[in-house]
Amino acid sequence: MGAENPVARARVNLTRRIVEGAPAGDAAAFVWDAAVRGFGVRIWPSGQRIYLVQYRVGGRTRRYRIGPHGAPWTVESARDQARVVLGRVAAGEDPQADRACDRRAITVARLCDLYLAEGLATRKPTSIASARSDIENHIKPLLGARRASDIARQDVERLLLDVSAGRTARRRRTCARGLSRVRGGRGAANSAVRTFSAVLGFAVGRQLRPDNPAWRVRRFPERKLERFLSPQELGRLGEALAAAEALGVESPYALAAIRLLILTGCRKNEILTARRAWLDAYHRCLRLPDSKTGAKVVYLGAAAMKIVQDLVEVPGNPYLLPGRGGEGPLINLQTPWNRIRKAAGLQDVRIHDLRHSFASLGVANGDSLYVVGALLGHRSAKTTQRYAHLADHPVKAAADRIAQEIALLIGAEMADLPEPAERAAQQAQAREAEASARAGSVIGEVRRARWLDTPAAAAKLGNTVGTLQTWRWMGVGPAFRKIGRRVVYAAEELKAWARRTGAPLARPAPVAPAIPEGPNVVLLGRHRRAGGGASA
Repeated sequence: MGAENPVARARVNLTRRIVEGAPAGDAAAFVWDAAVRGFGVRIWPSGQRIYLVQYRVGGRTRRYRIGPHGAPWTVESARDQARVVLGRVAAGEDPQADRACDRRAITVARLCDLYLAEGLATRKPTSIASARSDIENHIKPLLGARRASDIARQDVERLLLDVSAGRTARRRRTCARGLSRVRGGRGAANSAVRTFSAVLGFAVGRQLRPDNPAWRVRRFPERKLERFLSPQELGRLGEALAAAEALGVESPYALAAIRLLILTGCRKNEILTARRAWLDAYHRCLRLPDSKTGAKVVYLGAAAMKIVQDLVEVPGNPYLLPGRGGEGPLINLQTPWNRIRKAAGLQDVRIHDLRHSFASLGVANGDSLYVVGALLGHRSAKTTQRYAHLADHPVKAAADRIAQEIALLIGAEMADLPEPAERAAQQAQAREAEASARAGSVIGEVRRARWLDTPAAAAKLGNTVGTLQTWRWMGVGPAFRKIGRRVVYAAEELKAWARRTGAPLARPAPVAPAIPEGPNVVLLGRHRRAGGGASA
């Protein structure tokens, strides 16, 4: 124990000078008032001074905290409050016990603040931010002033309906140029009830109320957003990536991020925040110290490893995918993704659907749910069960056998189906032929096609740039794609359109410089090769 404060047992007429001048020792000390018996100030080793009242009730000594020295408590106001407390004691009450009861009956707003400060102390910042959003935007505006002990099941059900109806919808400024839009809706209502149930469960654990009225409240049915890209769609996505790379209309780091998301099945932030120090080139993996489910090892296939190795390192930047200007990590992937998916005709595909597609291809090709779950970093096997319907090869085989047996019994026409081994070989051969035809476009490698911008396409058809622009406006003419702000045509599609319509194709001028016939060569108009104007 520390040395006792020399004024610990003193009784003096407390004044501001005495309270502020009393020294702080190694242990808490008390200075008692001579005017009102039991009234005093506690001086903590930190220097904080707290006014209190000490009294006896039921054979026990109790201390009632009035408040810290300073606004609003002065020596005089604290002494007056002490007289009130002692008067209640004389009337047979126990003010400290009453305060404990009031503490158990805290409001929903105070309970939510306590939950954020202590109940989520071990959670990730993203989880805390999500809970804070539900609390500040929906729970506090509707139930914040209510006593937590008074909340019943019907209040939780009313919260669900009110949020879904948009009662909490509003706009508010977050900074000089920032605007937060709270819309409500069924998804927000389900999230708010889940968070409120966690808050009430925290209150039960702290013995602030006996039960959780939000437990098993029926929520709105949620639509599972599970979009899997087909091989054809992956091919179109690869073409759009290759065209954007060839034209130079997107950041190479953004294109690399999209390709890595397809090839690894990682979550978006796991790729965007990956550092070079986490790359284990020998074992061909990324060792993430933290993720949504904790530490994680991301195994890199040969194609993914090549993309990582080809990334240009920015000196002084530790991230695999540097942001704009080489500062920090790549942040805004949604904007380039919107342009890429539009060019590929995949407007309904989200970035996270690339992760679903990675898993679906793995399961469809015969990998077990356990292996796919390990690659995705799922903590629970239940999470991977959403892909179970894709692993239906044994089920299909059983259906074939049963149908054939029944067809034999009822005299129905029997289909001439190949044996399972033969069928598997045919499927493998078809997949190999399809992959060869796509020439690596699934992962966005350079496709064996030549891309022409508008001047080059117009010259190829023997038309003017204005004619092609008019065709685009009218919705006729050859198929085109828009990569960023650039309109491009695939040479093969241009030739096919010319054959269908009988349009003549202009022969290349014999005096023009030779242009390599390699993959994804962007043919520019002759005026641009000569240093002419910008593209249409």
